[in-house]
Amino acid sequence: MAYERKDSYWRMAKKEGYRSRAAYKLTEIQKRFRVFRRGQRVLDLGCAPGGWLQVISFEIGPAGDVVGVDRLPVDPLPASNVVLIQGDVLDPSVHARIREAMKGVLDVVTSDMAPDLSGVSFQDHHRSCELVRQALSLCRTLLAPGGVLLAKAFDGEELSALQKELEGSFKQVRRVIPRASRKASSEVYLLSSGFRTATKGGLAK
Repeated sequence: MAYERKDSYWRMAKKEGYRSRAAYKLTEIQKRFRVFRRGQRVLDLGCAPGGWLQVISFEIGPAGDVVGVDRLPVDPLPASNVVLIQGDVLDPSVHARIREAMKGVLDVVTSDMAPDLSGVSFQDHHRSCELVRQALSLCRTLLAPGGVLLAKAFDGEELSALQKELEGSFKQVRRVIPRASRKASSEVYLLSSGFRTATKGGLAK
C-alpha cells in the first residue's frame, strides 16, 4: 500500500530539527515507559539517519554515552556523548568495535533495524524477527542485569514465539505500537525490561 512520505510527522521532524520522523516513535515510548535515564550507556542498532540518536543523546545527558551502529554512513551529531560505528551488526568484528567504544556494560539496547524488504510479507517478517534475535544475542554479552531492550519487528505468526524467547531473558516484555507509526505499517516494538543474566546452567536468573 502506498503511503504519504511527507506526512505530518515528517513535516514536524523537519521543523523541529529531527533527522527522521522515527524520532517521534521513540519520544512517545520514552514518555510512556521511561526507557532512558540520565547518565546511562546505550547501544542504538540500525541508527541511520540518526533520529533515535538525537532523542537518546538528549535523554541520557552529557554524563551518558550512546554508540550508534548502522551499515549506512551517518552524519556526525553535534553531541559529545555520541559515538558512531559504520558496519553490519551481523559482523563479529563490529561487536569488537562496540566493546571498544563502550565505557562499561550497557543499560539499554535499542534496535530500529529492518531487513531489506523483499515485498514478501512472511519473508520480511521472519527476517525482522532474526534481527531482534541478533540484538538479544548482543544483550547476553553486553547488557547489565536489569537492563532494557527495545527492538522493532514486523507483526506476523512468529511474533508470539519471539516474545517468549525474550521472556526467557527479561522479566517483562510489552508490545508497543507508537502513534507515529504509519497506519499501513506492520511494525511492532518489543519493549523488554529487567534483563536477567544467565547462570552456569544456562538459565536466566
